[in-house]
Amino acid sequence: MPTAGPGRILGAYAIGLALVVAPVPAHAAPNTPPPGIVVQDGMTQPVFSLADAVEERVWVETPLDTDHDGRRDRVVADISRPRETATAGLRVPVIFEHSPYRKDTWNDVPYPSVLVDELPQSRSAGASARRAEDPGVLRAKVNLPGQLDDYYVPRGYAVVLGQSIGTGDSDGCPTTGDAAEILGTKAIIDWLNGRARAYDASGAPVRAGWTTGAVGMTGGSYNGTLPNMVATTGVEGLKTIVPIAAISNWYDYYRANGLVVAPGGYQGEDADILTMYTAGQARSEGSCADEIAEITEEQDRVTGDYNRFWRDRDYLPGAGKVRASVFVVHGLNDWNVKTGQFADWWDQLDRYGVPRKLWLHQGGHSGPGNTATVTLPDGRTWTYKQTENRWFDYWLWGVDNDVMAEPRAVVQREDRVYASYRDWPDPATREVSLGLSADDPSAPGRLVGHGARGRVAQSLVDSGRTIPPADLVAGPDAGNPHRLVYTSPGLARDVRISGRPELRVRLSVDNRTAANLTGYLVDYGPARSTEAPVVVTRGWLDPQNRTGEAHGRPLRPGRAADYRWEMEPKDYVFRAGRRIGLVVFSSDQEYTLLPLPGTQLTVLPKSSTLTLPVVGGRGALGF
Repeated sequence: MPTAGPGRILGAYAIGLALVVAPVPAHAAPNTPPPGIVVQDGMTQPVFSLADAVEERVWVETPLDTDHDGRRDRVVADISRPRETATAGLRVPVIFEHSPYRKDTWNDVPYPSVLVDELPQSRSAGASARRAEDPGVLRAKVNLPGQLDDYYVPRGYAVVLGQSIGTGDSDGCPTTGDAAEILGTKAIIDWLNGRARAYDASGAPVRAGWTTGAVGMTGGSYNGTLPNMVATTGVEGLKTIVPIAAISNWYDYYRANGLVVAPGGYQGEDADILTMYTAGQARSEGSCADEIAEITEEQDRVTGDYNRFWRDRDYLPGAGKVRASVFVVHGLNDWNVKTGQFADWWDQLDRYGVPRKLWLHQGGHSGPGNTATVTLPDGRTWTYKQTENRWFDYWLWGVDNDVMAEPRAVVQREDRVYASYRDWPDPATREVSLGLSADDPSAPGRLVGHGARGRVAQSLVDSGRTIPPADLVAGPDAGNPHRLVYTSPGLARDVRISGRPELRVRLSVDNRTAANLTGYLVDYGPARSTEAPVVVTRGWLDPQNRTGEAHGRPLRPGRAADYRWEMEPKDYVFRAGRRIGLVVFSSDQEYTLLPLPGTQLTVLPKSSTLTLPVVGGRGALGF
């Protein structure tokens, strides 16, 4: 998981007249009213001096002993807060970013090979360098690593940068996503609210008397996953989270419907590799070696099935305990933390009525950029950073702005212009099923909305590790023995999808008891054109897991069955004149394990369908 967080900018957004507000938290000391924060157009302004900020480091005691040394683990928290919290009795909310990447990561941890003679589930009943975000040590100058403090301390917030349990200068062993890591994060929020103990470098107890206890968490990638995790505890004091490119279910990060599937750009990575990376080489080969070996065993890289290990790292069932509001931020082209991570989380938050907002952009594994700008239906224009600023002000300072009255979803369109929508998926979305049709066993087939469908069966042979997916997607108007392709007629009008495409394919694996199964949704140009295809979304399935991701069963060669799986969610507009395409193949060189070539699959198109979430339904599709 790349560790670069979202970019941030400095500066104020002063619109209209200034309003001086002096909020007094319920538990503030009497007769010591704090100095005022300044609010303009619903946003706090930079009126406190960053150069004069108080900076300190504390070690927060957790209830854990992850390295089994007989002592409770302590986690590091580096703090920057306005000077007035020490000199004038000001109590402030906290913006908290926790991270396993601050210091001493193992950049050349060895990866397992994805080249296999046969898929490991057949037998069952390139190291990639990472880079750390910040050095994680206090500088002589009053300035924490990163720019959260640069932006928010002048606006009347304290900023806390934590180091996850078992990483950097914190005690213990990392556990990558389970309850121990959650409790190690929660301990800092508990300390900020007077429920846990912390100590300075000399061992003296330290209290957080300078804070209101209102905490907002944010961060990108793993740093954004930690807010999701701790929010499911319902911890008192956590008022809001802004998870950026964040995981909500680790199984779907390293697996897909029973298949071992890598995060994009990190072929071969698994939970144990990430654990070793965050632990650093010394811990990985020393005090935490046994704990990491246990992760290697329990993650089950053989069957790929969902088990207790993954259930312990699945936060979706905990959404009902979330008491914080949630501002979800994600890239529509993020193939590291794939879009299903935000969409599944978003759905669960909706189910339990959690106050929420969504910002989707056209980038990959990153934030949208601070200057990304949306114009709302009422004509007002906000940047992403202003939106984040107003969100924290509303939930942490209680600023009376209208951030919650605005459209819930912001989506960047393919032309890079941002649009706002009432919700996501678009409420006008309807599922539309398209049939697969073929008249020739070796020629490209068609996607059809109505009418007769050809009955011809079509076969493909897995290319294994030999052909990259870009070559399998190319040339939709010519046959290819290693893939099947089905295209729609040229579209009469723009067609927008919003949600989860789904495949149901009836097929047989003719000569093996295990296989990879891959589907790509592709935007193609007109027939016989040279316009480059665009991969819209992808999805994978282990045919052994056709009845559920927790139970894999060997295939019976040559026996046809129905296989159903969702592709990664997407919001995308196919332009008029283009064609919607579906490509079906076996091994995906960029994501799956790669067996030797030769697995044969036979598809029955007439008994197969592609279901698309079309805004406006079948009438908007036009065929």
